[in-house]
Amino acid sequence: MAKNSPATLKNKTIYEIYVRNHTRTGTFKDIFNDLLRIKDLGVDIIWFMPIHPIGQLNKKGTLGCPYSISNYTKINPEYGTEEDFKELIETIHSMEIDVMIDVVYNHTSHDNIYKKEHPDYYYKTKEGNYGNKIADWSDIIDLDYNNPELWQSQIDALKKWASLGVDGFRCDVAPIVPMEFWAEARRQLEEINPNILLLAETVEPHFLESVRNAGIPMASDSETYQVFDICYDYDTYGEFSNYLRGKCTLDHFLTRKRLQEAIYPDNYVKLRYIENHDIPRAKKLIPNDSLLATWTSFMFFEKGAALLYSGQEVKAEQQPSLFDKDPINWSSVDKPFISLIQRLSKLKKEPIFATGRYMIHQANVDGVIFATYATSTEVLYGIFNVGSKTGLLNVSIDDNNYLPIPALKNENYKNLITDDYVKIENQEFPLSEQACIFRVEY
Repeated sequence: MAKNSPATLKNKTIYEIYVRNHTRTGTFKDIFNDLLRIKDLGVDIIWFMPIHPIGQLNKKGTLGCPYSISNYTKINPEYGTEEDFKELIETIHSMEIDVMIDVVYNHTSHDNIYKKEHPDYYYKTKEGNYGNKIADWSDIIDLDYNNPELWQSQIDALKKWASLGVDGFRCDVAPIVPMEFWAEARRQLEEINPNILLLAETVEPHFLESVRNAGIPMASDSETYQVFDICYDYDTYGEFSNYLRGKCTLDHFLTRKRLQEAIYPDNYVKLRYIENHDIPRAKKLIPNDSLLATWTSFMFFEKGAALLYSGQEVKAEQQPSLFDKDPINWSSVDKPFISLIQRLSKLKKEPIFATGRYMIHQANVDGVIFATYATSTEVLYGIFNVGSKTGLLNVSIDDNNYLPIPALKNENYKNLITDDYVKIENQEFPLSEQACIFRVEY
């Protein structure tokens, strides 16, 4: 749980894979053939979207949604066999990468094995029918965690996969399942793997509020950190999206970012992303290649684990369908952009990202993100010109109340992203389109 979560999670790069649409054939065997390329990106953890059989009753699309699960302990035959998956785990581990799988515990498909064997595991509407507490999703029905027998069945499924070698779980809409359940699940999982990783898909503030207003309990991010190591960044994604669409200022967005330092545990870890399978592709939102590189650089620089959704590295614009065969187009490879990701993921592994005090400063130029990590012996500066501004940025730090940071000398500083040098004079940084990360030791 958060108070014991290793700080080094902030050094990690996570790579999300939807097996069905990762390749044209969409099997575990295809993933074997792509592991060296993924490793070369600097990936530390591979997250597989749900690998379980998909319900066919009331399914959506031609193949159904992977988040409508018919059996939590089985493998989707589209992808291969359990033996295939076990071999894949072992191969990934041999490359010093961890494996995380998606678990969807709020609801099941209409033809889940539970419905036949344990109908009492399910939530019922006022009319006594199977259904949903929040919205009317036609392909799924909700579980009822007021039933203690459900708890152990669900935990046993997690224990099976942990025993098979899975290192962690990304838990779909985790806050709507009782935190007490997740705490007990974690306790039992740690008996198998003391270093088990739990990533919570937490939700947007407006969604949390609407659920609570409907009389349905749902945990906040702060509450979720009692059990989980990493939470989603949806509490600021809305502002990010609004900024890109011209609906809020950069300062408003960054104010929400700064607030995280005050409302979450001291060692909190956020999942930082500019795309995932539920939101538009980054290239779609940010068509300008220079700005896409800048936002990607800031994503890696931020305090937390960085997420790459497969296809992001080739600037895929199509958000793959959850319900049909819709493979990623891997033909458009931008080598400089891939090199950027490789360098950023390598840089993120430096200890200061885990141990330094992080601060987003108030920049004197609107449209520029100016942030630092500081320890008693070094400072890592990050400057991200997301507004494509020109001129000089004042990089003196007078809003720092935790560590004294010496003034920058008039000299050239190496941009760790490009290996180019930038000259700073009188505490002023000359802005360009290129994101800049540089180190000062003292």
